[in-house]
Amino acid sequence: MRRIIISIDGHSSTGKSTVAKQMAAELGYAYIDSGAMYRSVTLYAKEQGLIKENILQKEALLKALPEIKINFSWDKGVNKTLLNGRDVSELIRSMEISESVSLVATLPEVRAKMVEIQRSFGVKGGVVMDGRDIGSVVFPEAELKLFMTASAEVRAQRRYAELLASGQEVSYQAVLDNLQSRDTMDSQRAVSPLIVPEGAIIIDNSEMNPSDQFNMILQLAKDRIYRRV
Repeated sequence: MRRIIISIDGHSSTGKSTVAKQMAAELGYAYIDSGAMYRSVTLYAKEQGLIKENILQKEALLKALPEIKINFSWDKGVNKTLLNGRDVSELIRSMEISESVSLVATLPEVRAKMVEIQRSFGVKGGVVMDGRDIGSVVFPEAELKLFMTASAEVRAQRRYAELLASGQEVSYQAVLDNLQSRDTMDSQRAVSPLIVPEGAIIIDNSEMNPSDQFNMILQLAKDRIYRRV
C-alpha cells in the first residue's frame, strides 16, 4: 500500500485542520498544521516585542528566524505545536495572534523558511498537511489536493463559537471583519497567494455535514492509495 501526500488548502475557519487531523488519524499518517507554523512565528515576534500596535519590525524578525524551531508532537491523540520546545498550541489560537499573523505570513523570507521545513516532513509520503499554499507551492505533486471554502458568515460563526468556548471575549462582528481582512490579504499577497491549486477538488462545506464530508474525503484518499483513479 503506497503512502500518499494529501494537501488541504482553503479559507480560514473552513475546518481544514479538523478534517486533516481526522484523515491523518484514520490513515495512520503524520498531520502537519502549516497555519500553526506561521502563528508560532507570530507568537515569537509578539513575545520578543517585534510586533507593537500591529507594526512588525521586519529586519529584526528575519535576523531571528534561525533561532525559531517549530515541531509537532502527538500526546494522547492530541496534536501539539512546539515553539522552541514549548507547547504553544493554545496560545497561537488567540484573537491577538489572528490579528497579526498576516504581517508575518506575507514575508517572502518567512514563507521560504516554512516551506523548507514543510517539505522535509513529506519526503517519505504519508502526510496530511493543511494551509494556504500546500497544493500550489509546498506539494504541487500531492496525489490528493483539496480546496475547502464556505461563506464568510458561516466561517465567522464557527470561529466565534470556538473563541467563546475557549473563554475569550470577542464580538461576532470582530471575528467576521478579521476573516474578511485575512481573505483579502491571503488572496492578494505577492508571494504564494491563496489560489485553487491545479487539479484540486473544491469543497464548499457551508451546509455540509462534517461526517459526510469526512467520508467523502476518505474515499477520495482511498481511491488514490489503491490507484483506482
